[in-house]
Amino acid sequence: MAMSKGIVSTIGQKCKRCYSCIRECPAIAIRVVNGQAVVIEDRCISCGHCLKVCSQQAKQIKSDIEIILEEILTSGKAVAIIAPSFAASFPESYLKLPAALRLLGFKAVTEAAFGADLIGQLYSREMESFQGKTIISSACPAVYNYIEKYVDELVPNLATIVSPMIAMGRYLKANLGEDIKVVFIGPCVAKKSEYIDDEVSGAIDAVLTFTELKEIFRNKGISPSELQDSDFDPPHSSIGKVFPLAGGLLKTAAISNDILAKEIIVVEGKDKVLEIINEIANGNINSKFVDILFCEGCISGPAIDSDLNYYSRREKVIKYCEEKINTVDKHLWKSNLFNSRNINFRRNFSSKNQRKPMPSEEKIKEILARSNKFEKKDELNCTACGYVSCREYAVAIAKGLAEDEMCLPFLIEKLENAYDELKNTQEQLHSAEKLASIGQLAAGVAHEINNPLGTILLYSSMLRNEWSKVSGCNQYTEDLNMIIDETNRCKNIVANLLNFARQGKLRVSKINVWELLSKIIKTFSVNPVYRDVKINLECTATDPVIEADADQIKEVFLNVLNNAFESFEDKKDKNVSVSLRSQDEYLSVEFSDTGCGIVKENISKLFTPFFTTKKMGKGTGLGLAIAYGIVKMHRGDIAVQSKLGEGTKFTIKLPTHLNNTQTIMN
Repeated sequence: MAMSKGIVSTIGQKCKRCYSCIRECPAIAIRVVNGQAVVIEDRCISCGHCLKVCSQQAKQIKSDIEIILEEILTSGKAVAIIAPSFAASFPESYLKLPAALRLLGFKAVTEAAFGADLIGQLYSREMESFQGKTIISSACPAVYNYIEKYVDELVPNLATIVSPMIAMGRYLKANLGEDIKVVFIGPCVAKKSEYIDDEVSGAIDAVLTFTELKEIFRNKGISPSELQDSDFDPPHSSIGKVFPLAGGLLKTAAISNDILAKEIIVVEGKDKVLEIINEIANGNINSKFVDILFCEGCISGPAIDSDLNYYSRREKVIKYCEEKINTVDKHLWKSNLFNSRNINFRRNFSSKNQRKPMPSEEKIKEILARSNKFEKKDELNCTACGYVSCREYAVAIAKGLAEDEMCLPFLIEKLENAYDELKNTQEQLHSAEKLASIGQLAAGVAHEINNPLGTILLYSSMLRNEWSKVSGCNQYTEDLNMIIDETNRCKNIVANLLNFARQGKLRVSKINVWELLSKIIKTFSVNPVYRDVKINLECTATDPVIEADADQIKEVFLNVLNNAFESFEDKKDKNVSVSLRSQDEYLSVEFSDTGCGIVKENISKLFTPFFTTKKMGKGTGLGLAIAYGIVKMHRGDIAVQSKLGEGTKFTIKLPTHLNNTQTIMN
């Protein structure tokens, strides 16, 4: 199904996000909608270049095949006009083409080249009456479509002369009757927009491309190569046969285009055409006449439908001219031209301005920033989006002609980030599941162990009291003290296990993190064990108040700081820095130390329960696991960076506001 009703449209299911058509379109007449390159009818100049570059064959042109087969050919009054480039499209059977068309049902088959002869004399007169402004040829509809829509200040420069197709159509209807049905057949898509133009309507009844004609031949079982050679019906053309070649119009009009002459310029090909039109508009061209063709001659039209290269196509047209030009009855040819003197071969052009206003510089920068292009060096200008530069792409977005999702490098970066986020989320989910399982186990184990530990502690204390009264039993007393100390350590481990297992409920209130940290730091600073540790506390947060469970957040900070203060060992420089700052909707707390650091392979294990790098009897391996669980319960994040021998940095991000959930108790 087509996604537009204009001359050129997109077949949605075939469009594959390659953006080749956008890159090729001179009018920026293609807008990407949900990944599909949709042709904007009002902006399209029908040049057909998008058809040539679409490898997916996702572009199609408006077809007159049905009306030709069902109405025109059945009328018995169908007359065909063949573009002079036909020899390039039918290189092996071009002399048989008239016979094939008659077999199809056309009562007459004529040359559009005679239309070129008709208008050639008008261009000669146009040059003679030159009035100071550069005259632009008007034979190529893609050219004047572009000027009318995008450089309308040059509309007065267009020669008010019809194309060879329209001239031939008007000639035939004037001589054969207005009721005949004229069909133009050629390589040009833009002719389909020309013949329905109000300025020239009625001269042509339908347009077929060479591609469409070959399709009809296949469906009807007509093979031109199997037919006899046949000549065209009169009127026969003369020098107009060279019209499809570069400079052909000048040759037809007998205008000199000497390479050293500055008065005449011949331009062909999309890029050069856009360049010359801009130069004329900017007043940089002073030539009398500029002959412009959007394609590299009509032999390179988008529907030429030939496997031959440019030079071979050119050679075929020249060969046909050489074969036929000397067989033309010059007296009859001149007579036909003279007898057509009263036919109107003039037309007017008008502004059909489709230019969109240029967006502001602020808007362009805003759009560039959306794809992480903040400075000039960020603009890769890779053309993957179809536009020549990142800036042009941003302008197209601002004008509603492009989408943000067309920047390939940005999408790749976005995909990589999404993959990293997914990987981190999976790791966090795995850790959460593991912690939940361990928490359930810990709750059961702690409950079962706590009672016997209490019994051991009770009887050990009783025995120690008894033995302390007996002289000479100091060794027993020391042994019992060891039992009591180790039992108390076990009770602390059990208490930590219970704390770990009970995570899941928060008592939320507003807490001032700066005040909380200041109190915790003070307990370390007055501890004589840490008197040689330099402590730096810094706050740049605008508002250090968050919604959280004060007791649990305090436990997190204590666990992290304990690790920092215990990491110095024999280090000379002992520094602990705590930094508090605002970060979007979060409060970020950084704990940095100059301690012993952590081996790289151990960093991923830090939040695993019972994993510790401390000496035997110095840690349970539950502190950071508990801290991790508490932070996650607060919808926050905890991360660690460390380098062995240089120190460690923990970063804790906590949201400033918590939404009530089933796991939160106010």
